[in-house]
Amino acid sequence: MATNSIRLQAKFKDGLTEVKALINHPMETGSRKDLKSGKLIPAQYIEDVAVLSNGKPLLTAVWSFGISKNPYCAFQFKGGKIGDKIKLSWKDNLGETDSAEVDIKE
Repeated sequence: MATNSIRLQAKFKDGLTEVKALINHPMETGSRKDLKSGKLIPAQYIEDVAVLSNGKPLLTAVWSFGISKNPYCAFQFKGGKIGDKIKLSWKDNLGETDSAEVDIKE
């Protein structure tokens, strides 16, 4: 399991909650070669991303190797309140996972 791979924030303004996340992940395609050995670097990419608001599904995404290294994800939604919990979690093709949780701030 990866640890501390997610920088997550959620801010409430003008009736909308904006969620921003930066995920530290190599997102390797499996088609790039190691410069020293000349061998292919094995594929390792995030497959599933889920965001919960107070434990209820808010967003799900299916990603692949087409997403860049250290992906950034941002979106807005209605219905959030200051103090609500936002949780983002991911799982990659090798079974690694991580999650982060924050409160919605003003």
